[in-house]
Amino acid sequence: MQRRTFVHRSTLAAFTAIAAASTLLAAPVAAQGTWPTGKAISYMVPFAAGGTTDTLARLIGQQLGTALGTTVVVENKGGAAGSIGSEAAARSAPDGYTLLGGTVSSHAINISLYPKLGYDPIKSFSPVTLIGTNPVVLVVAANSPHKTIKDVLAAARGKEGGLSSASAGTGSSQHLAVELLGYKSGVKFTHVPYKGSGPAIQDVISGQVDMMFDTTVVASPHIQSGKLRAIAVTSPKRLASMPDVPTVAESGVAELKDFQVQSWQAIFVPAGTPTPVVTRLHDEIRKILAQPDMQKRLTGFGMEPADLSVAQISAFQKAEVDKWAQVIKAANIKVD
Repeated sequence: MQRRTFVHRSTLAAFTAIAAASTLLAAPVAAQGTWPTGKAISYMVPFAAGGTTDTLARLIGQQLGTALGTTVVVENKGGAAGSIGSEAAARSAPDGYTLLGGTVSSHAINISLYPKLGYDPIKSFSPVTLIGTNPVVLVVAANSPHKTIKDVLAAARGKEGGLSSASAGTGSSQHLAVELLGYKSGVKFTHVPYKGSGPAIQDVISGQVDMMFDTTVVASPHIQSGKLRAIAVTSPKRLASMPDVPTVAESGVAELKDFQVQSWQAIFVPAGTPTPVVTRLHDEIRKILAQPDMQKRLTGFGMEPADLSVAQISAFQKAEVDKWAQVIKAANIKVD
């Protein structure tokens, strides 16, 4: 999944310096050392209050406001898997006073699901920070006969329609994970969408549905209680919290050697925001995220903290957009 181009920090620093110098005269007032002016910064969350994106915005926003000497106000504007709030942020002035909490849904998947999306996840924004990633884990009921990825694929091949796989809804990361598994392996699965992870995972526990990809945050308690068996995680390497659970790439199936699915959280600003402002935001947020207590909070959310340069985030995001576009097209996934 992470087919990204890495840029050496010295190269990035040189580029930033050149960009800052070349835009100094033409850039808005915000780029000339007077930003922020004391005006409140809006941190837009394109999801309802209480979720991971919202919680991260409040944790980061409070400390960012202190670091910048101004106020950061969190605004929730949910709907359409993050599309409504993201469109509003894209239309905001590129002056450094609007931040957006973006995710794999709003900034990688939606562009291929919604035919009339009101923004482009790449062209309409500039990335600031990749906060962290959250892999998903393939689980089956504790009494399921399947113990490995090879078991799952063999069983799916031998069952008409393939094994059933639950998800939190059509177009969710859980749904796209099983579509990617089928796309790469050439094996058919039957997707069973639910309205949320809660009822979906309960039907996996009871055996009404064969399997499910879900976030480690949701699945871990059921794995620890012995109600679910973890088959494989979708991260590039094994998780510290599940050291005995192999990655999908470790399955020994050649077609899955580069299989990765990760939900992620990031911060964006509207395209055209002055480079010095983006750099300052990146540096300040990076300091906040590096704090031990913040790292502990991230891992508590089941996230793997990230530390990428702005250039690396851009490459990572583009690879994500391209990958999910292929999967959605191949699976003919439609959202009304």
